[in-house]
Amino acid sequence: MRDSRQMLRSGCALALVVLAGGCASIRDHRGYTVDSALVDSVQPGVDNRLSVERSLGRPTFASQFGTPTWYYVSLNSKQAPFTRPRTDAEFLLKVNFDQSGNVSSVTRGGMDKVVRLNPDGHKTPTLGRDRSFFEDLFGNIGAVGALPGSGGTQGGTTGPGRGPNGS
Repeated sequence: MRDSRQMLRSGCALALVVLAGGCASIRDHRGYTVDSALVDSVQPGVDNRLSVERSLGRPTFASQFGTPTWYYVSLNSKQAPFTRPRTDAEFLLKVNFDQSGNVSSVTRGGMDKVVRLNPDGHKTPTLGRDRSFFEDLFGNIGAVGALPGSGGTQGGTTGPGRGPNGS
């Protein structure tokens, strides 16, 4: 009897350990894999587009208008069980080029440039009338079939001897 209780306790303890192991945080990496030696090798006035692409690879995205700029973005996120992922670390490398294709400046950034936005989840104010639920539900009763500009009369004439199409 005592052995069966001890086995039951050890089985429950083992089950708890297995279940607790499933509650570990999830780590994820997205984007550019940063190699600091390669990033430091890009020098303004020395490198051009081809040498930057050969050392760093294709950019995460490039500017379409204005000054030619390549962006290398790296994101590390962490997600606790039953929660949304949160950004843990971010790296942004911005490489500006002049018109001839040479590197004009290199800018590094990180979490200091990240802005957390908390939009107001209530109502967005709009122009117009504030109608109740029942006004929305029953507001069109009587308006079905009415002609525009008829002053609320239904279907009939718009003047003496005239039909809806003016005949």
